[in-house]
Amino acid sequence: MSYAEQVSRAAEELRVAAAGVDPAALAGMVEELAAAKRVVCYGVGREGLMMRALAMRLYHMGLDAHVVGDMSCPPVGAGDLLVVSAGPGAFSTVLGLMGVAKGAGARVACVTAQPGAAVPAGSDRVLVIPAQTMADDLPSDRGPSVASVLPMGSLFEGAQYLVFEMLILMLRDRLGVSPDAMRARHTNLE
Repeated sequence: MSYAEQVSRAAEELRVAAAGVDPAALAGMVEELAAAKRVVCYGVGREGLMMRALAMRLYHMGLDAHVVGDMSCPPVGAGDLLVVSAGPGAFSTVLGLMGVAKGAGARVACVTAQPGAAVPAGSDRVLVIPAQTMADDLPSDRGPSVASVLPMGSLFEGAQYLVFEMLILMLRDRLGVSPDAMRARHTNLE
């Protein structure tokens, strides 16, 4: 397959995954974020990078947004929302953090491709992005379905970026935040 063919196939796979998100679930996530006193995001590996990108955009929106593990991350409690990524459905660190957050009274929202797994099952809100992850990237995992042209969990991670940006557009409209207000919150230390 040529480079141009790979790019075309990857772009189509990302489009299909992002378009496959349930609009009602996306709207529910917008409401969850809008209602939160504080939002803290977490994910492992490359999913963690996407969660950091989401936290940055939430901050640009004027929300009190943080990333687990950053030195400036405050404790969570009642009225707060922990947003976790678990594409394959379960990570021990995510499960542990969910327990701490729920024990402190915070709600948990999960972004996943495996809605029947442990992390989404224990979450208050679930957003499913129908995309290949490392849970189903091998021929033995996926049965008769066709694998992504992208390796391992890249399709899910790329779709997260696109879905998160659409989520931000919806949240921006919901909160009445202008593009200028978002831009004013962008760092000048670059």
